[in-house]
Order: sequence, then structure tokens, then C-alpha cells
Amino acid sequence: MNLARLSLSIFFLALMSWLWYPYFIQPQQQITQKKSDVAEPDYIATELKQTVFNSDGKISHKVSATKMEQYQDLGFTHFTAPVFTLYSKNGIWEISAAEATLYESKKLILEVNVEAVNLDKTAMLQNIKADYIEVDITHSTMQSERPVEITGPNILITGKGLIANFESEVIELINHTQTIYYDQ
Repeated sequence: MNLARLSLSIFFLALMSWLWYPYFIQPQQQITQKKSDVAEPDYIATELKQTVFNSDGKISHKVSATKMEQYQDLGFTHFTAPVFTLYSKNGIWEISAAEATLYESKKLILEVNVEAVNLDKTAMLQNIKADYIEVDITHSTMQSERPVEITGPNILITGKGLIANFESEVIELINHTQTIYYDQ
């Protein structure tokens, strides 16, 4: 009787192993599939320097970044440590951040330690700092709904929310918090 039980037990274990085998290997297949679902950039550039011209042949903007990843199918480009120099009729602004995303619609989103510097040293407002700023390159506008700090030679303005137009040189705070004037 022991030989019959042993044979039946071995047969039962072999049958269960054969039936459960697909369930043991299935998680490995899912892990492999999940890795392929992550978007891969179409190309990557390091130490990028680029100049973009408008339809009139004038410089629209310049870009430099330590790393750029282009996702063609998703319609955006991601930058690491970018510096965008935007040219308008009334001046030049240099905007830097820890990272940025540029969409095909020419909408630029800058995040983490964003700083916009007016390269005209005679302007009343010289510097804008925030953690998040959206720039519409086509219309030369900049906006944010987060806290901002605007400085000039003799002024410090803080608030929450900003709308700026580089062409008309108008900067509007949505929610003004404080203005400090320094003596000259």
C-alpha cells in the first residue's frame, strides 16, 4: 500500500506542478511588459545650444540645457537645467530653471528655482523668481499662479500669481502681498 500511496502522491504533485506552472511564470511576463510601456525619448542631447528664428529671420529665442529629451509621439521636449533667452521688440529676458517642458504649441513650463532676468540693466524690474512659470513663446507672455518675487534696483515686490507680457512690458500681480522701496 505504501508504493501505491507514494505513486499517487508523486502523480498528484506532478499534475499540480503542471497545472500551476503558468501562474508561476506570469509575473515575469508582466514585469517585462510594464517596462516596455514606459515612454522612451526619440533622441537625447547633452550640452544643448540652439537658436530659433522667427518667420522674419530674427532670433525668436535661444536654448541651452545640460540635457534635452525629445518625445516626438507625445508632443513635448523635456529639458534639464535649461536657460531660455527670449527676444522681443522691447527687450531680452533670460529664464532659467532646474527643469522645463516645451510643448509643440510653443508653451514652455519651467519648474523648480525659476528665475527670469531682464537683460536690460536700466529697466525698473530686473528679476522674477518663482517655483513655477508658464511661458507662451509665440505671444511673448509669462504667467504663474504660485508665489513670485519681483526685484529691481530699488524695489522688492512679493505676491501670488503673475501675468507678464514681454512685448508691452506690462507685469501684473494677481494677488499682491508686499512692496518694499529701498532708499537710493
